[in-house]
Amino acid sequence: MPIKADDVGCESPQNKPTTPKRILMARPGLGKKGQPIQLYANHYKVSVKSTEEFFFHYNVILKYEDDRPVDGKGIGRKVIDKLQQTYHSELSDKDFAYDGEKSLFTIGALPQVNNEFTIVLEDVATGKTATNGSPGGGDKKRARKPYQTKTFQVELCFAAKIPMSAIAQAIRGQESENSQEALRVLDIILRQHSAKQGCLLVRQSFFHNNPSNFVDLGGGVMGCRGFHSSFRGTQSGLSLNIDVSTTMIVKPGPVIDFLLSNQKVDHPDRIDWQKAKRALKNLRVKTSPANSEFKIIGLSDRSCSEQMFSLRQRNGDNEDFDTVEITVYDYFVKNRGIELRYSGYLPCINVGKPKRPTYFPIELCSLIPLQRYTKALSTLQRSSLVEKSRQKPQERMSVLNDALRRSNYDSDPMLRACGISISQNFTQVEGRILQAPKLKAANGEDIIPRNGRWNFTNKKLIQACSVDKWAVVNFSARCDVQNLVRDLIKNATAKGIQMDQPFDVFEESPSLRRAPVSRRVDDMFDQIKSKLPGAPKFLLCLLPERKNCEVYGPWKRKCLAEFGIITQCLAPMRVNDPYLLNLLLKINAKLGGINSLLQIEASPAIPLVSKTPTIILGMDVSHGQPGQSDRPSIAAVVSSRQWPLISKYRASVHTQSPKLEMMSSLFKPRGAEDDGLIRESLIDFYTSSGKRKPDQIIIFRDGVSESQFTQVINIELDQIIEACKFLDEKWSPKFTLIVAQKNHHTKFFQTGSPDNVPPGTVVDKQVCHPRNYDFYMCAHAGMIGTTRPTHYHVLHDEIGFSPDDLQELVHSLSYVYQRSITAISVVAPICYAHLAAAQVGTFLKFEDMSDASSSQGGHTSVGSVPVPELPRLHEKERYAWKLTSPRLFPVNMASRGSLNAIAAELIVSL
Repeated sequence: MPIKADDVGCESPQNKPTTPKRILMARPGLGKKGQPIQLYANHYKVSVKSTEEFFFHYNVILKYEDDRPVDGKGIGRKVIDKLQQTYHSELSDKDFAYDGEKSLFTIGALPQVNNEFTIVLEDVATGKTATNGSPGGGDKKRARKPYQTKTFQVELCFAAKIPMSAIAQAIRGQESENSQEALRVLDIILRQHSAKQGCLLVRQSFFHNNPSNFVDLGGGVMGCRGFHSSFRGTQSGLSLNIDVSTTMIVKPGPVIDFLLSNQKVDHPDRIDWQKAKRALKNLRVKTSPANSEFKIIGLSDRSCSEQMFSLRQRNGDNEDFDTVEITVYDYFVKNRGIELRYSGYLPCINVGKPKRPTYFPIELCSLIPLQRYTKALSTLQRSSLVEKSRQKPQERMSVLNDALRRSNYDSDPMLRACGISISQNFTQVEGRILQAPKLKAANGEDIIPRNGRWNFTNKKLIQACSVDKWAVVNFSARCDVQNLVRDLIKNATAKGIQMDQPFDVFEESPSLRRAPVSRRVDDMFDQIKSKLPGAPKFLLCLLPERKNCEVYGPWKRKCLAEFGIITQCLAPMRVNDPYLLNLLLKINAKLGGINSLLQIEASPAIPLVSKTPTIILGMDVSHGQPGQSDRPSIAAVVSSRQWPLISKYRASVHTQSPKLEMMSSLFKPRGAEDDGLIRESLIDFYTSSGKRKPDQIIIFRDGVSESQFTQVINIELDQIIEACKFLDEKWSPKFTLIVAQKNHHTKFFQTGSPDNVPPGTVVDKQVCHPRNYDFYMCAHAGMIGTTRPTHYHVLHDEIGFSPDDLQELVHSLSYVYQRSITAISVVAPICYAHLAAAQVGTFLKFEDMSDASSSQGGHTSVGSVPVPELPRLHEKERYAWKLTSPRLFPVNMASRGSLNAIAAELIVSL
């Protein structure tokens, strides 16, 4: 029964049978193909003595003496530490594992089920309190105290007990709530151990205040190198995974220096104080000369020499106090005898409370070390961080071994009480090197990759496009455009691409170079419309900057969403033949060509895939950068087309609620404004593959953590099945679902070699999950730094791949990315999905994010922030575009009644 895009009957929700919950599949066996290679992994074996003891879990309730809950970060640890010191005998001298928030664990029970204590902390937030002469200073009672104190009520309420034998269950892969919780307790012990050493804690990563670990990224931001440390159950037992980790911190030192650097100005007169207020809020400072610590809540409305406050001072020898009005500047200069060089005309730092401010001159305030910088980095800061954080394999091994020694985990009393001892050596692992797949170029010529790379020397692209009706636009790039075009046409001809001379070269007017970016783009299109006889098929766009050109996003949006024109951007700094080849690979794919195919794909001879119609999906969700909580997340699905090929893909994208990782728009029931991401993919496969339905669906999902695996195989997979049933009730394809993770901490090193592991290295022994089906793949050649393998988790496999066939397929899919001549680190479908989401993200970056934006596709967003629509496509794109491209181009949308919910159906192809 063929797939139809029109209405098809489906079961009502009331009559739909309930599907039993799926569980993660167990490993069916180990791979055998490939050349053996001996490796080290950054896992340290852990021995655990068997014990009948229990972890006791207590809920921690912290309140001030007036019953207000304690919500400040960092206070909890100080209170619990003081509790342990003060009441150690009443607590049977128990050691605590405290997570810093609401959970505390002990080995063995506390004397009472519910334990209540009163704790008095001196110096809890500010160090020594200022005297009664402080700006905004306190009352008479406060003035007589040498230290500020806070009283806390602490309740420890029994919640559960966890047998320590559950650690052995986790090692055997017997997943249960107890086994996961037992490993969590061990990780909390590691966090507490590092907290007591004064580290900054970021989940399971720990950062010491050591200047040798800091790298300056500019803008008042520093990269801080630390290490990640967590326990994992593996095939070879419990292991401690230690890896290098990096976070961003605010550059410590004088506040004024931070603001000058952060705003890239050279004098305090040029500081934007509204920006400064946002940048400084909630950061902690030390004030001189008292060396007290405070949290910044804002800035004063007036300058230091104008900001008044009420000062209480003693009336002679009497016990009475008089109140006088004085400026902050005069108080510190005249009453405290502190010289102020430049603070008089600058705002004060406010470290008090909203209704009772406390002011300090800005030059007396310095930012304390190890404060996280959580805002988005600029493009230059990100590239600088990557460049300065790189470590060669041997250097990383040395750093990790040193980190383990300095951590001194063996001295931790709770780890000792758990009977845990940690090896000092890396775990030896047996890997295999898979042979690189052969590729095909034009005229049936073979391309044989070496070390994860291949070239097209004396070879032509297997399906070359023609480039006609095109033009060049130049946004003030310093470039010899005539020579660039000549060399591009010459190289295109050598690769089999028929490339005509451009119709014209449009140069940006010098008077517009500092104009708003939207005006620059509009002016360029005005030129194009006035001089060209009709709409161009292709525009080559020259940008002045490579890393952070502001023109890029608006230009792409204008071309794709408004005019339907294929465009290729470049920043021609160093143009040579390899650069032009890479450019032509992108252009050829965008205009419908194919650069190369796998030999087994052209045959076709891919096990299980070439014999049965199979669609391959790549799925990813992209979120806004840190500090952009109102930016919607973007869900992207790419799907293979023209089976039996696995090198051609199209993409669909959809916005959804901010920070939502689960994809909410895979399937939409009848009556929705759009079909959902999967239904369009299935129809496209059917129409492009000789009207054959895919009997097998392989799904590669990116970006989910292990705690979300059951949601993926039960919620997202159910949506995909619903999309299939909607098109044909009797159609029941087989599914294989694989999650790819790049954000993990396992690394591999060659034994006896300083080089990275060779491309094609696969590991499915020793350090993999003790029960679940997973493996690590290093498909690419790590040229710089230390190679990061991709961790693949096979959650569900109805197709029935053997371990070797599945690993070979994953390896091969790293060689079909049409935008490069190197193997990539993750399968191409996921790479394209990430690219599609990122591309649409550049559209949204320039959209109006006002409250007037309507919610898309019926999705509501977190915190009542509306989810804006994607930019709408040009009218002709609903019908005309049938292109294949690794960028984003619209699909035929004639069957749609509305573009409100989708606005960018895009094709991505190889």
